[in-house]
Amino acid sequence: MEAAITILALLFVAFIALGVYATVKAVGAAKRGVDRTITQARRTVEDTTLRAKSFGQTGVAGELAQLRLALRTSMRATQDALHAGVAEDSSLAESVGLFRRLSAHGLELDDELKRLEREPDRATVAALLPQLKERTQRITHSADSLRWAARDRARQFADDDLDALNAQIDIEAGALRHWTVEEQRPQQASGAASQGPGAGTRRAHDAGVDWPEPTAGAGNSSTADESWGGPAREEAPQAITAPDPHLRTRYPWQKAARPETTN
Repeated sequence: MEAAITILALLFVAFIALGVYATVKAVGAAKRGVDRTITQARRTVEDTTLRAKSFGQTGVAGELAQLRLALRTSMRATQDALHAGVAEDSSLAESVGLFRRLSAHGLELDDELKRLEREPDRATVAALLPQLKERTQRITHSADSLRWAARDRARQFADDDLDALNAQIDIEAGALRHWTVEEQRPQQASGAASQGPGAGTRRAHDAGVDWPEPTAGAGNSSTADESWGGPAREEAPQAITAPDPHLRTRYPWQKAARPETTN
């Protein structure tokens, strides 16, 4: 009895622990989802603001907004392309590592550009613009190189797979049309048989050689044997024998055959 109570108590504790663990995991997932949504909303608002500043403002503020917008757009596009490609191609893991190192420089530059937007000394910011543009171009150029290389690799794999698939489909299509080959063989055989054994003679006659046609009789049987692949048979000549004189001589003791009467 005590053992049963102990087992029930352990099962109850296990169910409680499992419920707590599931609740914590659900809360954590919900929190991450909310954080992700907030981050995405904040990013969208910030990008919209930068786009409005780059088109609506002039001077140093407009140029800083354009640099930040170009940097963020290039880095985000490269990040999405690499993360989508590494799930199918594990060889892009090294590229993802290089992009993380590049992202550190990109985030540092983005923070610096963001601080300079609130800088009241516009003359100093204008003097720093050439250097900031060069850094932005170097980072975006590297990001674009990684992104296009990953896309070209994925497209090449897709082309190779398509070529292999087309070859397999051609083989399968030929196998499905196997009856066309089987139909051609009987047609060729029937065409050769329909020409007959005298086809060679007729073709020779058409070509200008005046060969006689085979006549009916023994010659035809020999030609037929040769046309079907059998050996030519030669008929033995008829022996000419003289009549036996004893058969024609009649002796006196031989009675003549009397004709049969109807009586």
